[in-house]
Amino acid sequence: MKRIISFFVAVFIFLCPMNNAFAISIPEENELAKKFMKMVKDNNMILNDPAANHLVNQVGRHLLSVLPPQPFNYSFYIVDDDIFNAFASPSANIFVYRGLITALDSVDELAGIIAHEIAHASSRHVSESIDRAKYINLGSLAGLLAGVIIGSQSGGDAGTAVIGSSMAVGQTAMLAFTRENETEADEKGIMYLKKSCFSPRGLLSGLMKIRAADFKGIENIPDYVKTHPGTGNRIAHTELILSEQGDDKDKPPCPATFQFDMVKHRLLGLYSDIEPALNKLTTQLENEPSNPAMNYGIGLIYDRKLMREKALFHLRKALSVDPFNPLIRIEMGRIYLESKETQKAFNMLQDIESDPVLGLLAKSYLGSAYLELGNLEKAKISFLQIIEKEPVLYPKAYYHLANILSQEKNPGLSHYYLGVYYEKTATPKTAKIHLRKALEKLKDPGDIEKAKTLLDKLEKEFPQNNAVPRI
Repeated sequence: MKRIISFFVAVFIFLCPMNNAFAISIPEENELAKKFMKMVKDNNMILNDPAANHLVNQVGRHLLSVLPPQPFNYSFYIVDDDIFNAFASPSANIFVYRGLITALDSVDELAGIIAHEIAHASSRHVSESIDRAKYINLGSLAGLLAGVIIGSQSGGDAGTAVIGSSMAVGQTAMLAFTRENETEADEKGIMYLKKSCFSPRGLLSGLMKIRAADFKGIENIPDYVKTHPGTGNRIAHTELILSEQGDDKDKPPCPATFQFDMVKHRLLGLYSDIEPALNKLTTQLENEPSNPAMNYGIGLIYDRKLMREKALFHLRKALSVDPFNPLIRIEMGRIYLESKETQKAFNMLQDIESDPVLGLLAKSYLGSAYLELGNLEKAKISFLQIIEKEPVLYPKAYYHLANILSQEKNPGLSHYYLGVYYEKTATPKTAKIHLRKALEKLKDPGDIEKAKTLLDKLEKEFPQNNAVPRI
């Protein structure tokens, strides 16, 4: 809940113009986007799952390939929340919620919703919204955003009450434009889909699922406070467009690497609430007992419940149908590693080390396996390669390096890497303790400078912890 509130506070800040003559240019929007993205990332809203990120980015990039040159560099992110939603923010940063992906049934539906958000960005609707906000007083806009926050969490009644107490006459104009923006985004989205490998009907079925989600949870919130207003009207309009255009023939094939079903069930298995996801997949498996994606998802859930034998039973079942799938193999390798079955882990993971999507994740598990076996040199090579390529996504690599360097009797670098690990995992007080210890032990001038730079940065950002005595 705090994470959602923080995000919408950020939205509120950026939707409120600095003066009544505010008309945002592309450079201004780019600057706005930098600050906005920092807030989003600082609030840990982004899901860093390599397979899911690859899916969303691959779909987005394929759609962008049919567009003319754009003024922005598009980026695609997954918000780590079960909410059924997607949105475009300043400078073509496109966000898809985890809950949206797990509620859809095909890559065409996902592509339809992403195409709609790309159309918002390409039409500069975000900058229009910022400009329109000068007609709305801050109290009303705050109430509107609070209604979305509360409504999405409480089933609607509380959100409606907040909105009803804060509505202003001036909002009508802005909200009408918003519905026009949605219509334009749907029309352009269909055009993009028709030029791509995806079916335009994916947008229609995606809109229907949004409508169904509204009826299940937030149907009491009026259209004008949703990020997908006028869903019923949009469905009718989309059906009309598709009926007039007819079905496409000779569409190019979509890339075979999307693996939508596997990624969907990966998200259900690794990140969704355990019991609802388990109940859902148990029911589905009764009808499709050999489905590899469902067995994969339910295996991941059983692993989270520490029921490893059941987890491996379902993962083996998935692997028997799809024996070379790296998504299945990497999770089996991880579970074998956690179960101290190191050789079985190696057998599963070694072939994945060169995979362009999952290779670094496999390397992180292999590094842990080498560490378990006492092969410090190979473990160190693995973790240094990870840090060189993706230091943000795999902070545990720093922790393992600190362990290795401690065993190699190098306390200065060991404390330095522990300091980096705790800094990256948002534990600044502990990070500063280790960095101070590192500065007492380090000999190399370059290492000393790196530790001092990071310590100075933390002391500036977190002065409340500066009274910790130097050790």
